[in-house]
Amino acid sequence: MFNKVIFGLMLMTFAFVQTGLAGGEEKIQKYFNQTASEVKAATEPAQKREILNNSLQTMSKALDKVERTGLVSKEDRAEIDRLKATLQDKQDELMGNNGYERVSDAQLNAFSDYVVQDMEQADKTISISLVSALLIVIIIILLV
Repeated sequence: MFNKVIFGLMLMTFAFVQTGLAGGEEKIQKYFNQTASEVKAATEPAQKREILNNSLQTMSKALDKVERTGLVSKEDRAEIDRLKATLQDKQDELMGNNGYERVSDAQLNAFSDYVVQDMEQADKTISISLVSALLIVIIIILLV
């Protein structure tokens, strides 16, 4: 009987962790989807570029803060660094820095969709713990 209770608790814990991680990933995706919607609603290219740039900077700041908390594992720090590098590449491409060709004004809506899709792919290739995912979401909420 005791073994069944322990097994049940372990199973419930695993389910809660998976649900929490999925919730964190959903909130990050929602953040980027909201950014894409704001970009498409803006009429001026300079405004679209600013919205995208601010969104990428906010996410990078959130990742920096999560890393500095000391609550993330060495493995999570490596994954967060990969995600930060991806965000920096997007920002460089948006602004035309570090050898990237600047995204044209006419392509800003498409670029916002590209960022959303790329972040969805990053969710599948970059795995971070529940603690880190939730910290990222909390910090984004505080920064926005």
